[in-house]
Amino acid sequence: MRAHNGDQPFSHRCRVYYEDTDAGGIVYYVNYLKFMERARTERLRELGYAQSTLAGEGLLFVVHSAQARYHAPARLDDELVISADVIELNRASLCFRQQVRRAADDVLLCEGQFLVACVCADNLKPRAIPDSLRQAFAGAQVPGPIAAGE
Repeated sequence: MRAHNGDQPFSHRCRVYYEDTDAGGIVYYVNYLKFMERARTERLRELGYAQSTLAGEGLLFVVHSAQARYHAPARLDDELVISADVIELNRASLCFRQQVRRAADDVLLCEGQFLVACVCADNLKPRAIPDSLRQAFAGAQVPGPIAAGE
């Protein structure tokens, strides 16, 4: 089922630090995945769900698959804006579409799509996303699968 994020898409801001860059002062490619992970975590927090609390209740979210496309480099001291929009909501998984943009000029630096599975903390087997969390992510829903290219 599709998820609708309302009129205001979620975004998280962060700064590029020295530790995020390579010897040339450019963000090392894998760090974009870290920035996007933080945005997904902050998205949950904004909805009222801290990952530490969920883990204490026996629920974890784990990345099942990831796709990333790199468009332009971020550099030391850039401020980044990272989106984390749920585009598909299933019984035991979420699909996020994410973008990393430079705040100063809104240039798209990296974009990705992540399938995140809900699992039991003790055995890592899939489990249903709790109804309250599903409702928080769902908002206004439009039935049917996401078409390619949407």
